[in-house]
Amino acid sequence: MKITPLFDRVLLLPEEAEEVTKGGIFLPSASKEKSQFARVVAVGKGGEIDGKMQEMQVKEGDRVLFSKYAGSEIELDGKKYIILRQADILALLD
Repeated sequence: MKITPLFDRVLLLPEEAEEVTKGGIFLPSASKEKSQFARVVAVGKGGEIDGKMQEMQVKEGDRVLFSKYAGSEIELDGKKYIILRQADILALLD
């Protein structure tokens, strides 16, 4: 099944949370925080905000940082995705 976001929405595939801290401490799954880094899987065509057309600033394949509690989580074909508005993406990562 293929998902195509509408308007200014973006479909993200979140990266796995770190299992080891920079200091070398292993984290149990209960203490891991939700990752805020993801790869863009699909992008809508843009939408109208305050009467002006909003262009999409991200494209498929981009790696992004997004707001911690933004969007809706969905599961498709055994993978967990997040769909959110473009405004909830904070930065592009290189």
